[in-house]
Amino acid sequence: MTKADLHIHSSYSDGSDNLKELVENIKSADLDIVALTDHDTVDGVLELEKLLPGNIKFIYGVELTCITRGIKCHILGYNYNPESERIHSLIEKGKLLRRKKLETRISYLKEVWNIKLTEHEKDWLYSRRSVVKTHLANILVNRGMAEDNVSAMKKYLDGCKTGNMRFDGEEGISVIKEAGGVPVWAHPLGGEGEFHLSEKDFIPKLKTMMECGIQGLECYYSRYTKMEIEFLVKCAVENNLLITGGSDYHGTNKENISLGKLNIDNSPVNAEKLTILKSLFCRT
Repeated sequence: MTKADLHIHSSYSDGSDNLKELVENIKSADLDIVALTDHDTVDGVLELEKLLPGNIKFIYGVELTCITRGIKCHILGYNYNPESERIHSLIEKGKLLRRKKLETRISYLKEVWNIKLTEHEKDWLYSRRSVVKTHLANILVNRGMAEDNVSAMKKYLDGCKTGNMRFDGEEGISVIKEAGGVPVWAHPLGGEGEFHLSEKDFIPKLKTMMECGIQGLECYYSRYTKMEIEFLVKCAVENNLLITGGSDYHGTNKENISLGKLNIDNSPVNAEKLTILKSLFCRT
């Protein structure tokens, strides 16, 4: 059986593994096909490609934090040209958005919780290629203010309103396509810690996302049940959308998500079920 994981994060965004650690963990998980999909950055893909052994097929990936006609969503981009000027222009825009969001959260911690970050902590945050809420939460955990980053975010950061600091989804989808890539709606029923959409609520959102140009659905996902996966696969088939799947691996920054976990039960999934692979490899 061929094993794939097309949703993986490294320390280039909010994963705990640096690229060398990630390579070793990918090999230990016996994965045959992988994609690096760091949040709003493509900086790690070329480097990881060089580090992976030749027997593991590698796909360039990215995960864009978007809002698409009012729908908060994440868009996965696969097999794009990492040298695309439009990709890099979009990423630079994302860095500015994330910087504004970070500064809002730092101010919130100071004003609401009387938590003042040290210059060393702020320098570390500003040095990140793609800084997210998890990084702030980890600082609080290191200070002994919470047991883990999930509880730190829930207590100290979830009340902070940052406003709309996401990419426009239609622009993100367009940029991925222009760069030769395939845009896919990530964890479309809801991601980590989010309320999962019902079938009734999902259908109109799917229609909107299709109008905006998505070409696939992440049907297999580490937090989805068998019934949820079957429903998403049915939707993909009926609407001629590509099927993909990934764990959303973040190393120690997300609990109970191992590499290659494509459903909540962690039962094996043959990569042949991921129809996007045939499409991607036909392009290479």
